[in-house]
Parts: sequence; C-alpha cells; structure tokens
Amino acid sequence: MDNLFTGLFETTSSTSLISIGKFFICIMAALLAGLIIALSYKIRNKTTQNFVTTLALMPAMVCVIILMVNGNIGTGVAVTGAFSLIRFRSVAGSSSDLGAIFLAMGTGLIIGMGYIGFAFVFAIIISIMQIIYANIGMGKRDDVDRTMRIAIPEDLDYTGVFEDLFEKYTISNQLTNVKTTDMGSLFRLTYNISLKDAKLEKELIDNLRCRNGNLEISISKQEMSSEL
Repeated sequence: MDNLFTGLFETTSSTSLISIGKFFICIMAALLAGLIIALSYKIRNKTTQNFVTTLALMPAMVCVIILMVNGNIGTGVAVTGAFSLIRFRSVAGSSSDLGAIFLAMGTGLIIGMGYIGFAFVFAIIISIMQIIYANIGMGKRDDVDRTMRIAIPEDLDYTGVFEDLFEKYTISNQLTNVKTTDMGSLFRLTYNISLKDAKLEKELIDNLRCRNGNLEISISKQEMSSEL
C-alpha cells in the first residue's frame, strides 16, 4: 500500500528496471482510472461512443509511453510528445473535450511514473469537481441573453430609434455591429440584449416591426464571445 504513494519505481539510479508484475499493475490501474474519467465525462456531456472509448484507453496509452522511456531525459521527451497529441482535438473539440483529454493524459502520466495512489486521487477529485460544477451551472449564461439583428431603411436614423423600446423590455442592450446590405438600401443592426422577461420577447419584436417598416428581424441566444 505504501508503494501506491511513494512510487513503484523509485531508485537511486537514473533508470529502473520494470518487472512484468509492475507493468501489468500500472496498465490495469490506468485502465480503471480511464474508466472512471470516461464515465464521469459521459455523465456531464452528450458525446460519441468513440470519444468515450478513446478517453477510457488514453491513460493506459500514456502510461505505457512513460514506462518505456523511464528516466529523467526520456520522461521529458515522452511528456512533450504525448501532450502534443492534444492538437488532434483542438480544432473541432469543445473546452470540455480538451479538459477531459488533459485529465486522462495527466492521470496516465502519473501512473506511468509509478504513483498510482496519487493518480487515482487526482482523477477522482477532478472528476467529482467537474460533475459538481456542471450540476450547479457554473459559468452558465442567463437564459434572457439574446443576439438581435434588425434591418432598417437607409433613411432611418438608427442611433436612438429603438432606445425607448429597449429601455422598456431589456435590462441592458448594446449595439455591436452596423452593416449595409442590398446595395446600401438597408442597414443591418446587431444588438446584444438582456431581456427583463423572456415571455415578452414576441411583444418586443412586434413593436420593433412597427419601427423598422416590417423588415427582417431575427433573434437568437446570445453568441459566445470565445470558446477555449
């Protein structure tokens, strides 16, 4: 039991020999830790079977890399190469995908270094905190935030034409973009607004239509400024 937290491979030399028994202990521990991480991720997110399976196996794959290149120099090279693999998910993946991959790779790295107990403590604590944060809605945007696009004739002064309506129906509003369209005959205005009452959304749109000559109006959930 002490070896779980002191390290299976601690030695006075720069490298250590890995027995078959310790190799299988690390692999099984990594697979179990990967299963915990994958299940906690599945609880929090709608995802594909392929991604969950890969997430469950990733700690074992990273663990083997670290085991095979034990020693300070080898470990440094292995860590650099292993964590560069994160780029395969960086374009299409969300921040939750990246966080899960980092967690799986970090757990595999710790197990590969022989600290099985610390790896499980790390994986379990982070997984529990992620579930808690997801359940309490940490960082969740308010449901009253909207992005509104309004088309108006070119001869209509947009600077204050909707000010009284926004004051009546919104908590806050900001004009974020003005664009000409249809050969300059129309302006397309983009606002970020926070409604006082989401149930009055249609009433706001009806009043806006009276002001813009019944031209196009679109409203959607407010666009995220950035996604990691």
